[in-house]
Amino acid sequence: MKRWLALLLVVVAAVAFVAVPVYLIFPFRPQTPRALEIGYTLRRWSPVTTLAAVALGLTLVVLIWRHSRRWWARAFAVILLLPVFPAAWFARQNHFEWMFAPVRDAAYARVGEAAFVNDGDMVLAVGKGEEAAGYPVNIIAYHHIVQDTVGAVPIVATY
Repeated sequence: MKRWLALLLVVVAAVAFVAVPVYLIFPFRPQTPRALEIGYTLRRWSPVTTLAAVALGLTLVVLIWRHSRRWWARAFAVILLLPVFPAAWFARQNHFEWMFAPVRDAAYARVGEAAFVNDGDMVLAVGKGEEAAGYPVNIIAYHHIVQDTVGAVPIVATY
């Protein structure tokens, strides 16, 4: 019973080291300095802790396998360990950048056609010669960067 509890705790810890920072560092909602500190600390330690969780989890599954005669208990131990592997992979990815990928082929609308922009919305505006472009902040906020050409000049608009 102790091995099962230990395996469950290892799996929960491995997943938490990846999931909690995603929740705490989630953009566009209020964040406290303490929550960000916790999120970044867990994020920094997640590659090491998830690797340790893989090693410890595999050890526990082997011990459970050896001491169990029921096939379903062995299968359940293996299935219970499975979430540790994606957690270990995600801990080595910068999944925050996936949310903020630059807009490469943005579609544009004329001012009169931009019904999705309200009067109170903030807009990042760029002008060159007779040409101007506006980028609604609420749309580029997830991407933080738009590559465009304004007045025949390539630009990068960022927020």
